[in-house]
Amino acid sequence: MAASFDFSVSPFDCLSGDEQRLVRDHVDIGYWREGATLLAPDVEPAHLFVVIKGRVQQFDGDELVATYGPDDCFDGRALVAGKASSRFVAQEEVLAHLIARQAVTELISRNATFGALLFADLSHKLSALGERAGAQERQSLALGRVGEAYLRPAHVVDADDDVVSVVRVFQARHTGTVLVRDTRTDPPRTGVFTTTGLQRAVLRGAPLAQLPVREFATFALVTVRPQDSMVEALALMIRHQVHRLVVMDGERIIGFLEQLDLLSFLSNHSYLISVQIVQAEDIPALARAAEQITRLTTLLWRGGAKVGAIARLVGELNAKLFERAWQLIAPPDLFANSCLFVMGSEGRGEQLLKTDQDNGLVLRDGYECPHDLAAICQRFSEALTAFGYPECPGRIMVSNPQWCQPAHAFGQTVRRWLVMPDAESLMALAIFIDARAVCGDPLLLAQVRAEVDRLLTDSDALMARFAAAIDAFEQESGWWNRLFFMADSNTMDLKKAGIFPLVHGVRSLALEARLACTNTVERVEALCAMGRLPANVGAELVESLYFLMGLKLQAGLDAGDSGNGRIIHVESLSPLQRDLLKDALAAVKRFKAMLRHRYRLDMM
Repeated sequence: MAASFDFSVSPFDCLSGDEQRLVRDHVDIGYWREGATLLAPDVEPAHLFVVIKGRVQQFDGDELVATYGPDDCFDGRALVAGKASSRFVAQEEVLAHLIARQAVTELISRNATFGALLFADLSHKLSALGERAGAQERQSLALGRVGEAYLRPAHVVDADDDVVSVVRVFQARHTGTVLVRDTRTDPPRTGVFTTTGLQRAVLRGAPLAQLPVREFATFALVTVRPQDSMVEALALMIRHQVHRLVVMDGERIIGFLEQLDLLSFLSNHSYLISVQIVQAEDIPALARAAEQITRLTTLLWRGGAKVGAIARLVGELNAKLFERAWQLIAPPDLFANSCLFVMGSEGRGEQLLKTDQDNGLVLRDGYECPHDLAAICQRFSEALTAFGYPECPGRIMVSNPQWCQPAHAFGQTVRRWLVMPDAESLMALAIFIDARAVCGDPLLLAQVRAEVDRLLTDSDALMARFAAAIDAFEQESGWWNRLFFMADSNTMDLKKAGIFPLVHGVRSLALEARLACTNTVERVEALCAMGRLPANVGAELVESLYFLMGLKLQAGLDAGDSGNGRIIHVESLSPLQRDLLKDALAAVKRFKAMLRHRYRLDMM
């Protein structure tokens, strides 16, 4: 029977060969009928349970706190503590491996990662998981393909063109490399002319306008395919002592891979994307850069980068993207007399993949826009749609006049949200509190934001109504029960289940504390520093948020354009992921209970 033990699931996948043999020597199999108690409170456990078949429910008193299915294990904490604090009951017929306590204790002493994954809190589990992912993280982006990198356009000149004419192409196209097409040979040939060839032409001493470019071009092309790895491409450059490769798809030349671009890609090609954005001369060029941001997100995540670091990087690139789009669309006088801002996850710096547009525009008081402002704002919204950001269903966009107003009028709108706090106005206030300036004059946004702090009184009723949104998605048969009764529903909306109540709960505390920062983690850190949030609770919330964001990102990448990235299939998660998900949602549940007590939400 012991031979059937699966060492590929967490936490047993971190065991060495000797440690696996220890498990095999001390494992047995047990069977329980539906309704039977596997472990009762205050009983000293003799085994670690690893479910083979069926489901086991864990109760604290009468409250269901967890459900364990195939490949899940329990109760490591009871083994360490010496007695169980919960009751474990077979929801249906259960078959489970039983690993002797003595063997588990020895494994914990031998293998710190195993111990952390078995019974530690969420923070320690994620730390142990991060150590296991170290080897993958070190590979980083080296597994990327040439086709995923930025390829510089291949501009073509005729071999009979003079050097001065080609230099004009350099200047006009912002490049230092062109393809040279020579039709005098049979068959015609293609070469490359670069600034190195230009140097040779200058040293010739003859007038450059009289020198044909064919004399200084290199016709022995070093080529690479889009599907080749970046490491292979770098090896080719080193082997041939060249600084660029011609990328060919079959017989078609699709561009140049420059050494600088390749090295930027391998280290962190966010810099390259920012250059693309700044140099973009039209919206289609920006759309291509926006596509690169999504690719970067995918590569960083699959390369092992931390979700918080990815979010910060993506936020900065998106801000540059929106700024450049507004520069291209808005006339200079409008750009100088306005402030474009973003909200939602974009405003909080927690955006990972493209979601609905959430943005607005504050105009300087006294500025009379001489242009068709509505048409300009509509073009901006359409540009973002072209970048992959769908229109906001609630029309929270610059193309909606309510979110495009002069500073004084915008301030009056904020006053109405505070003075007449109905459900709609409180949601608008919540969205606006996360606003972050992208470009233009940031003082204009600060002027409107100041209205919130000026008019916000120490009204317990107002704060309670604002904070009550943490229960917006809670139902009697809500996400907590659905997680533990996965047979009833195998899907979960991560935003509704955990991310929104966590983010809005922190936002409520930040509003009460008059915090100016918008990022959830920064808010948590500030609240802890002010003593408004216990440090251990703050650390638990940060770890939970990052874990849920990571699951959401993975779901979004898996779904691609075919599904909702917020929705996960719980049973498709690994046992470790399900365990971490339970811990994260339990942390959110405790946080919500704290907020209910703080704002007396049960009395509303």
